[in-house]
Amino acid sequence: MKLLVVGASYRTAPVAALERLAVDPADLPRVLTRLVAQPYVSEAVLVSTCNRVEVYAVVSGFHGGLGDICAVLAESTGCQPAALADHLYVHFDVAAVNHVFRVVTGLDSMVVGEAQILGQLRDAYHRAAEADTVDRLLHELMQQTLRVGKRARSETGIDRAGQSVVTAALGLATELLDSDLAGRPALVVGAGAMGSLGVATLTRLGAGPVTVTNRGADRAARLADSYGGRAAPIADLTETLSTVDIVVAATAAPEAVLTRAVVAPALAGRDPSRGPLVLLDLAVPRDVEPGVADLPGVRVIDIDRMAALVADGPVAADVAAVEQIVAAEVNAFLTWLRGADVAPTVAALRGRADDVVTAELGRLAQRCPDLTDDQRAEVARTVHRVVQRLLHQPTVRVRQLAAEPGGDQYAALLRELFDLEVPQTSPVGTVPEVMAPDVDPQLGGDADPLPTGGE
Repeated sequence: MKLLVVGASYRTAPVAALERLAVDPADLPRVLTRLVAQPYVSEAVLVSTCNRVEVYAVVSGFHGGLGDICAVLAESTGCQPAALADHLYVHFDVAAVNHVFRVVTGLDSMVVGEAQILGQLRDAYHRAAEADTVDRLLHELMQQTLRVGKRARSETGIDRAGQSVVTAALGLATELLDSDLAGRPALVVGAGAMGSLGVATLTRLGAGPVTVTNRGADRAARLADSYGGRAAPIADLTETLSTVDIVVAATAAPEAVLTRAVVAPALAGRDPSRGPLVLLDLAVPRDVEPGVADLPGVRVIDIDRMAALVADGPVAADVAAVEQIVAAEVNAFLTWLRGADVAPTVAALRGRADDVVTAELGRLAQRCPDLTDDQRAEVARTVHRVVQRLLHQPTVRVRQLAAEPGGDQYAALLRELFDLEVPQTSPVGTVPEVMAPDVDPQLGGDADPLPTGGE
């Protein structure tokens, strides 16, 4: 079995393409089930955030698995696979592990070091576990991934140095307003994780009053109360817009919430001397209808603009330290993977030895019926000791060799020499040192075609 990552992010796809790829949380179990129902896919985790959509999968073959995943993504988006090809990147085995660890540590984020991705990966893993689409290999990978994310943030300053996407977006908003946010009335549309971060950041920057609106009124009220703000009905969105200077839109709605029909009347009732109405659209699919940006008195900051304007936050030393952590953790995971691969072979060898000993002791009992029970027991102990001593050093050594590059050949040699049948019940497989050849160039090859850094 092999590890495969297929995905698109803010670095390879415009917002419109990410919107097509984004998977609604309510639809996630169905898409996960469709993935593992494919011939070459046995495990799957799907990450769908405002900046990336990625499938982490265990596949029985590179090209077959790639085709299966692309087919499900195309089915989910209603697009032909060729229409998605230009936006997708592919990582296989070693590169896949490295990519996932870079994602969780924030090295692949638009704003390097942002912490929200750690929770998003945790949620994706839990959703896949609930859908029963993860087994031994992805369980281990995701658990190690979350540990690596925590380690990077506890051992380096990347989390403190890097801004959140919301903080960076609000930094751009201050430039558009030509003033800081202190005392500026603000609105947060959406009460999920990004909305909560928006309320917290606005409050910390002194904006206020802060209003929260959400389709679920109770959730909006709880979030507003926790930061001393107020909640407003979603039905009053136009009226509320006319009273604020800055809006953070971060819902999970499948269609735009801030349309021209909603925003235009709000502008008519708003004092233009307060400056432009700044809309931060941090949602995928977009919360702000494209035509809204053409309205006079409005400035829109969306993910596309964030990708172009956000500068890297962490200092080089923090990035370098996290890069070292990622490299060490990738090697540690590969060592575990190779050891896990040889374990069934060692167990099969010991099982074969036990079968031989049992058979020989049975023949001894038939040929020497006069032996007492104590004598038979002593013979059995002696034979077992001899076999265990003969197997001890080879099995210890093969585990050591299996942990080294190219170590998968030793398990294969054992199976060949002793004619062992090892049940293929585990999804764990070998990890080659090179990537699969002949990758379809339309799908971006083994590595992300763009430079690393930034979500």
